[in-house]
Amino acid sequence: MSRALEVCIFTEPQQGASYDEQLAQAQATERLGFDGWFRSDHILRMGAGDPMPGPSDAWTTLAGIARETDRIRLGTLVSPVTFRHPGLLAIQVAQVDDMSGGRVELGLGAGWFGSEHAAYGIPFPRRRFDLLEEQLQVVTGLWQTAVGGRFSFAGEHYDLADAPALPKPVQSPVPLIMGGGGRTRLPALAARFATEFNRGFSDEDEIAASFARVRAACEAIGRDPGTMRLSVALPTVVASDDSTYLARLAAIRADPDTFAAVNLAGTPEVAVEKIRRLADLGADRVYLQLVDQRDLDHVELIATEVLPHVR
Repeated sequence: MSRALEVCIFTEPQQGASYDEQLAQAQATERLGFDGWFRSDHILRMGAGDPMPGPSDAWTTLAGIARETDRIRLGTLVSPVTFRHPGLLAIQVAQVDDMSGGRVELGLGAGWFGSEHAAYGIPFPRRRFDLLEEQLQVVTGLWQTAVGGRFSFAGEHYDLADAPALPKPVQSPVPLIMGGGGRTRLPALAARFATEFNRGFSDEDEIAASFARVRAACEAIGRDPGTMRLSVALPTVVASDDSTYLARLAAIRADPDTFAAVNLAGTPEVAVEKIRRLADLGADRVYLQLVDQRDLDHVELIATEVLPHVR
């Protein structure tokens, strides 16, 4: 199945961003013609720097932004299974989907950042892929249960008894994003449950290999690989001159000597060529990770000088 390339903004509010700053970036994303605004689901700053104003809850944030935008897709990349019980998560996502008029996408993963769990007293079990598999079954099972029906689940980690499986999301199905570099179990789970597979923060050879693995996993269960949207997420710094480029790197504490090796970095022309190569690898969607949410000029530059040339 052939799709038009989508370009979304992706950000990391735990690095220091208020709700108002996130909203301003999301509204700029919509106004300037991007396809979506996605955020991480973390509650602790990574690395040195000013942590203020502190973390914001991803789904609370998305609920607010859902009411202040009209068109763009909204979601997480990705929510860890350790943060929320799947019964509650299904309710939260369905409600925000309704609040947005059917524009929400759920990114769901096993979680990896142990320090944030320790900081806030959240359990961080070793075998989190088992949690992920059960959460996928519970969330999709609740959404797929017919109105008036009941949903029960008995697993090793979760038990639901006679749930009314409400509310229902507007979309059926809600797009479900999974991703990472796993070689066997992750592609298999994605083939069973996901509408999109994402590979982030990797070079082009690794991206191509991950795409191949998830396509093979789809074929292994009789699913048409063309029904799986493929995407890439990369840290992004674009500028028209060297001084602005270096200033944008400094703002996110990125190393000028190494940042461009894998990431989407440099002039608008270089960014266009990189995105075109990702599309040639099979990407249907590209997430541009813009960590400095106060730099709305950055969003506008990409919209003006990059976006028209990659669609």
